[in-house]
Amino acid sequence: MGVMIEIALTADNQRFRITLRGIEYQMTLLWRDMAGWILDVASSTGADIVNGIPLVTGTNLLQPYRHLGLNGALVVASDVDIYAVPTKENLGSGGHLYFIAN
Repeated sequence: MGVMIEIALTADNQRFRITLRGIEYQMTLLWRDMAGWILDVASSTGADIVNGIPLVTGTNLLQPYRHLGLNGALVVASDVDIYAVPTKENLGSGGHLYFIAN
């Protein structure tokens, strides 16, 4: 397994820039009621790469998009139950998003 870093989040809708493996991305996280937290990933210029990724546990969120050159894994974990998805209130405090470099 590669180096794992936590992506610092808060329990608010948010858009931010982040550099992963030397490449800058824009990430947007929105709370969508019944769907939960949804992640969009864009290039540094704002061009969409992947939209509508639900923050779920137990899988690499980027696995279906390997063909897009996203080298690494995004995984979600919870402090209380490893299979509990982040809630509207606990994203960043009890529910976490990690990037694992390959």
